[in-house]
Amino acid sequence: MIKNLVRGFGALSLALVPLLSAPAAAQAAPVAEVTTLVDAVGLVKVTEEDRTGYTRSSFKHWNSGDDKSDGCNTRNEVLLAEAVVAPAVGPGCKLTGGTWVSYYDSQEVTSAGALDIDHMVPLAEAWDSGASAWTAARREAYANDQGADVSLVAVTARTNRQKSDQDPADWMPPSPEAQCRYVGEWVATKLRWQLTADDRELEALKVYAEGPCEDAIVRYTPAV
Repeated sequence: MIKNLVRGFGALSLALVPLLSAPAAAQAAPVAEVTTLVDAVGLVKVTEEDRTGYTRSSFKHWNSGDDKSDGCNTRNEVLLAEAVVAPAVGPGCKLTGGTWVSYYDSQEVTSAGALDIDHMVPLAEAWDSGASAWTAARREAYANDQGADVSLVAVTARTNRQKSDQDPADWMPPSPEAQCRYVGEWVATKLRWQLTADDRELEALKVYAEGPCEDAIVRYTPAV
């Protein structure tokens, strides 16, 4: 949230800069978009995928997270944010106790070590879809994105590793109740980061958007 504090007339010269910069800052701030899933799918551009040159190390993670002062990296910050029962936080941000629900398979998990932090759109898929042209800094921002709740998700290690780097044409969460949410969050992430889809992926998304998930709503804010 952008806050501009304007003092009284006696401080006019000091207030002039924030007064002038506020409209520009407001214009620069990304605007949240809300649309139906079928319309959101229609906004995803289609291109062929190319994994040439991909390495996981091209996406630096986990970094020191959104709160540089809490001693926790991005992984642990996501675990803390998604816990349904908060864990205890020890020295070095060691997490003990706590409870999570992995929505991919509806499993309750009581050990942080049993969870993976899944990139909704896997790093390799992001590379294929446009991230190969990004700067290293933007790829790091993507890999540690806590600016959208759907970008990173705590799930059982088993489901994350089953998913691997597959898109919805080849993998969907095993829990049927999770699938519409998953498709919506996949599309939201693609639109947030202006990533593309290949033909098979787009057709799979359309099957859900025009069928069982036709009432789903997609919310996303473009990444800056």
